[in-house]
Amino acid sequence: MAKIPKRRQASDKKHDVNKRYTLDEATALVKDCATAKFDETVELAVRLGVNPKHADQMVRGALVLPHGTGQKVRVLVFAKGDKGREATEAGADYVGADDLVAKVADGTFLDFERVIATPDMMGQVGRLGKVLGPRGLMPNPKVGTVTFDVANAVREAKGGKIEYRTEKAGIVQARIGKASFAQEHIRENAKALVTALIRARPSTAKGTYLRSITLTSTMGPGVRIDPNAFLEKAED
Repeated sequence: MAKIPKRRQASDKKHDVNKRYTLDEATALVKDCATAKFDETVELAVRLGVNPKHADQMVRGALVLPHGTGQKVRVLVFAKGDKGREATEAGADYVGADDLVAKVADGTFLDFERVIATPDMMGQVGRLGKVLGPRGLMPNPKVGTVTFDVANAVREAKGGKIEYRTEKAGIVQARIGKASFAQEHIRENAKALVTALIRARPSTAKGTYLRSITLTSTMGPGVRIDPNAFLEKAED
């Protein structure tokens, strides 16, 4: 039998796997259990009562978190002329048109976490689906990454904008901060994401919508949160 690390043993003593915590309790516990030597990433996983195999039950969107993610995001922008200059001035890390498409096409240049494109570039960018698609980097107008307002899109990406979408089991998982964040900042980011998911509920989704909510850090335990607290807030 593999030996359980001391850090994990200490976390297990603090964490009750059968309990559904309040958001305040969960954020405090996750911070307390984040004892790694690096600044652990905090993520929220929400299991929704939807079947993403049906197009009308796919939940997808984007939002700017109140306190960002704590991650430095490298942004690549496909744009020409004035729009390219706007992207550069807004802080984009890589800007280009056909030359940049060719550079990304072979799959060897992927040193970025967000891709934005102007609509007139999507004819060329569409050919990068096999490279960008599996990594979740393909620009999409539904989440604001296909736009002529490239300057604002770059600023939002740099400022903590996240994208979310349901995976196979109806789970949405997103980075909402760092363990070094103040507890209230993690809490407010979590509320912002869950509120966005509630507002995006498909009309075809039946039964319980928020099935489960789990908050965790990179090396810490998954702390279950009572979904009813979020529903009560949304109804107020």
